Amino acid sequence: MNLNGQWEFGLGEQRIFDRTILVPFCPQSSKSGIGERITEDVVWYRRRFEAPAADRLWLHFGAVDYRATVWVNGEQVAEHEGGHTPFSADITSAVRGEENELVVRADDPLGDRTIPRGKQYWKQTSESIFYTPTSGIWQTVWLEPLPQQAITGLAVRPDPAEWAVGFEVGGDGRKEVVATLDGREVGHWTGHAESGRITLDEVASWSPEAPNLYGLEVSLFDRAGRISDHVSSYFGLRTAEVRDGRFWLNGEAYVPRLVLDQGYFPEGLLTAADDRDLKRDIVLAKSMGFNGARKHQKVEDPRWLYWADTLGLLVWGEMPAFHQHSEAAERRLEQEWREAVVRDIAHPSIVTWVPANESFGLEGMTQESKARLLDRLFRMTKDLDTTRPVSGNDGWEHSETDLCTLHDYNPSHALRRRYRALDTALDPAAHPRPLYLQGYAYRGEPVIISEFGGVALAGSPGFGWQEAAGPDGLLATYREMVEALMDRGPVEGFCYTQLTDVEQEQNGLLTFDRRPKLDPDLIKAVTETPKRR
Repeated sequence: MNLNGQWEFGLGEQRIFDRTILVPFCPQSSKSGIGERITEDVVWYRRRFEAPAADRLWLHFGAVDYRATVWVNGEQVAEHEGGHTPFSADITSAVRGEENELVVRADDPLGDRTIPRGKQYWKQTSESIFYTPTSGIWQTVWLEPLPQQAITGLAVRPDPAEWAVGFEVGGDGRKEVVATLDGREVGHWTGHAESGRITLDEVASWSPEAPNLYGLEVSLFDRAGRISDHVSSYFGLRTAEVRDGRFWLNGEAYVPRLVLDQGYFPEGLLTAADDRDLKRDIVLAKSMGFNGARKHQKVEDPRWLYWADTLGLLVWGEMPAFHQHSEAAERRLEQEWREAVVRDIAHPSIVTWVPANESFGLEGMTQESKARLLDRLFRMTKDLDTTRPVSGNDGWEHSETDLCTLHDYNPSHALRRRYRALDTALDPAAHPRPLYLQGYAYRGEPVIISEFGGVALAGSPGFGWQEAAGPDGLLATYREMVEALMDRGPVEGFCYTQLTDVEQEQNGLLTFDRRPKLDPDLIKAVTETPKRR
């Protein structure tokens, strides 16, 4: 039961509801019906609902920025810290059959830079690479009615090496798990255990070129043999690894051709107007030849990941950074990053984790202190997921990492000179920041230029890292840079900045409202430039 729509709304410490807002859009967005750059750190929400008939009733929030406290009929049912990850509450005992009151308080201290906030600016006016912040509810709110005997959790563990799938199904009773491929049953399991495994009768790997997905139907039966609860899901079989200085997908060397995607939208900011907008961004990226996206400084709505799985797009999943270091900042980031990885671990599209970017928030720390934090994030990510590479600190100042990722916004002639060989690519004198922290060095990881470009059209009202004269100039500049990176040197993949303009940053291949600045087919021909060896 979707609870999006019109809610009562108020600003400030006092519990006052003197406005209305369209959930799930934040008050700073025009789509919310408010569209103001608010100064208050506390926002309030209230709506009424009739509880559906159910033995148990759960309340779910996709994301509330930053600290949420939730009451149902005056009873506190949930608290959660973390602006990008979901939380839920069992509200069975708090609801009444007739009208119920749901109240949410969101605390989002807009000037607190120790909170993981990514590209949300802490000042009143957006500038440079930072944009309008998001406060309060910004993803879907919904109710889930459940029977007394219900499926309480589902974890899916694909095993491509054995062409099998393992799973964990929470709940008491006999379970049945059926795997399908294109509607055909290809595996079956039944039992009372909370974990099991299916060896698949037919095999089809997942890739951007062939995004094959298996269906997974999970049923829980009561003592009379009737279905008490049912969950439909899916999974993909694919491997992602690094070795011999290259990235490998499904056992074959593969060149990631990514585009930086910040996930901002003109009317909704961090929230897309509807599901079609999430799908459209992936369709547009693929139309320009990109086989992946680095979702930059944002834990994206799961529906975007669904479309990446379904349409076939590699994804680098990245944690939004804090921008001022403290022990509390470390704790907050680690806790929320753990929740994000656990939430998204089953998506086949995600092939790389990025827990940190460009040492954001680590200014003023010693190299030793930076390394301790970055190594802890790296090891925590690897402990949670052994199946994907991790870019420990994307861009520079690497410690433990599976990838040597470099950010370089120089023009094409400098890129060609720098990346003609491994020794020139890693020459410390050629980079303004240390590529590795003290005590760490390159160990043969794939070299990925994970940010470059940033080309704006001359005369744009905002800024870019470079300028080009008109669409023809933009295409020529893009071609020169891609060819420089792909010409016989050590570079094994790239991520171009960026997919769309975002507010004052006008260096997208698309405008902020998703209009191509030049023919996508022309961009595609360049993006797919073969790697010369």
